[in-house]
Amino acid sequence: MRRFVRGVIAVLFMLAAVPAYAEEPPHPTFDPAPPGQVVQSQLVYLAGEAMHNQWRGVLSKKRVATSGGAAVYQWYLSLYAIDGTVYHLKYRSPAQPHPFDAVAKAEGSDHWFPWQHARIVGASELMGPGAQELVVESQSIGADCGLARVDVFFFDAALQTVMTTPGIQNYCGLQAAIVHGAQGDALAVTGPLYGPKTPLCCPLKPKATAILRFHNGTWEQSPRATFTVVNP
Repeated sequence: MRRFVRGVIAVLFMLAAVPAYAEEPPHPTFDPAPPGQVVQSQLVYLAGEAMHNQWRGVLSKKRVATSGGAAVYQWYLSLYAIDGTVYHLKYRSPAQPHPFDAVAKAEGSDHWFPWQHARIVGASELMGPGAQELVVESQSIGADCGLARVDVFFFDAALQTVMTTPGIQNYCGLQAAIVHGAQGDALAVTGPLYGPKTPLCCPLKPKATAILRFHNGTWEQSPRATFTVVNP
């Protein structure tokens, strides 16, 4: 019996440690709607756990042209905050700088650049308890294998606006995953490893992984300096 009681207490303790986020209204709408076709949508509590702090990060893409027989898409990241049952737009890229550039036709050519792709990795308390951040990985290719980024979006309560932390950048590819541990949440970032003079064809390691934790305004990597940290 004592063992059973101790087990129940342990389960209740673990449940109490899990943030009790409010549920989303059953049929919310978006104002304005995401451009084009919605690819991915993620609930995130950028400003805390209360009902009025629900946000959504939405990835969408819109066909803008055909180049070499293939469709060319402009990708969008839209961040919305809820008011009642309506999500109102607070941030949209490429109008805002990250993670997308505007796709454009190359001068004197039928080709459009850059080719884009992105994925919402998830939402997590990477910068400390009380509010979540949204993690997005993206890749933009204009030539060669292009540049890949991992960006982390957060809500600045003092400025009342969405911002990004310093991003992680790498040639040819980056994949991110949220990891949970005793020290809190962190990012595991994986991609090819290049040195200062390494040709893109031949990385030092085809698959290197770094664990990143946000500390004092930037990302601390283990192993150190595996990937490039760039200003927001």
